[in-house]
Amino acid sequence: APAPPPARHLFSDPSEVEALRRNLLAWYDRCKRDLPWRALAATEPDADRRGYAVWVSEIMLQQTQVATVIDYYTRWMQKWPTLQALAQASLEEVNELWAGLGYYSRGKRLQEAARKVVSELAGRIPRTAEDLQKLLPGVGRYTAGAIASISYGQATGVVDGNVIRVLCRLRCVGADSSSPAVIDWLWDMANVLVDRSRPGDFNQALMELGATVCVPKSPLCGECPVKQHCQAWRRKLFGKAPPVPDVEDCGLGDCPLCPPATEPWDSSLGVTNFPRKAAKKPPRAMRTATCVLERRGCHRAPEYLIVQRSSSGLLAGLWEFPSVPLAQDLQEEKEKEELADHLQAWTGWPVAAKALQFIGEVIHIFSHIHQTYVVYSLHLDGDVTLDPALSPSRWVTEDEFHASAVSTAMKKV
Repeated sequence: APAPPPARHLFSDPSEVEALRRNLLAWYDRCKRDLPWRALAATEPDADRRGYAVWVSEIMLQQTQVATVIDYYTRWMQKWPTLQALAQASLEEVNELWAGLGYYSRGKRLQEAARKVVSELAGRIPRTAEDLQKLLPGVGRYTAGAIASISYGQATGVVDGNVIRVLCRLRCVGADSSSPAVIDWLWDMANVLVDRSRPGDFNQALMELGATVCVPKSPLCGECPVKQHCQAWRRKLFGKAPPVPDVEDCGLGDCPLCPPATEPWDSSLGVTNFPRKAAKKPPRAMRTATCVLERRGCHRAPEYLIVQRSSSGLLAGLWEFPSVPLAQDLQEEKEKEELADHLQAWTGWPVAAKALQFIGEVIHIFSHIHQTYVVYSLHLDGDVTLDPALSPSRWVTEDEFHASAVSTAMKKV
């Protein structure tokens, strides 16, 4: 069996745990932000509606800042105030509302899960983190813990990016915070710390602390309600590392939670020595040729051709201008030729490469892709009949384009 976590990284004193809970919850009651999903969770008497409200917020907040989510969340709950309403919506409607929020598969999986709850679970959302994760597509360990604790009062911890940062600083965990050993420790610690009488508030308080006080850079340690429990703060305060640990602490330098010997404490960084993260792989570079095809509509207003992407993969089901992936280091003339060949399938007309007008390049960074769109325009004279055998496509005005399920990248284009 693996060795238990070293004592210096644990909250092993019950009185310290109780003091940390008390101080953190008191701070949360005074300082928490007024957010729409918190108001719904606090006032909604129906358990399933409360769970749905929290569920939507947690899915939207994955990889997305609170300030961005607020407007999307408000519009979503106005349009689909219940799980049943969402289950009856079309994927196109979901994509249209989600457009611009990023990580588009989140909305699709949320609707799939809503339909499953209605059709297979009699409209009742699972009440425990274990069942939420097991039964609902798109609900992982963190989201399940958040819904179960906030909506249904289950005393289970949560671990997200903010919680990782707070816990690693509280206990000077300097090993790679994405490693399995550290992740397991963090979940164990979150489950030890969670307040049994107010688990949802405690989890939100821990995340709120990481989001507003224990931030990645320039943390506000002076305002932290739990700094007296924070080993990183003590280490910064006294300006030196604690004494060499004995056998009951971290053994003989092979602790799986301590910083590697090759990465010593940097006094200039203070508490931001923690957490340590493995170096990210650089994003993959991709180039895509994109053409804004324009024609005059029935009222002589310009219209633009958009086509629907595949139902799987990146930006699944969203609409875009006709586009074709490019090999790296192609000459401009070759790029235009490939795009012209691609456009012929949509227009049914021969398209000469020289007719394409180069507009410029748009760079958009996805989480794992550095995407460059090489943008061209082409004005068409006369009517164009689209081949119904191809992917779905339609002509739209500028206003209709912005109301469609298009990505932020296409809006840049």
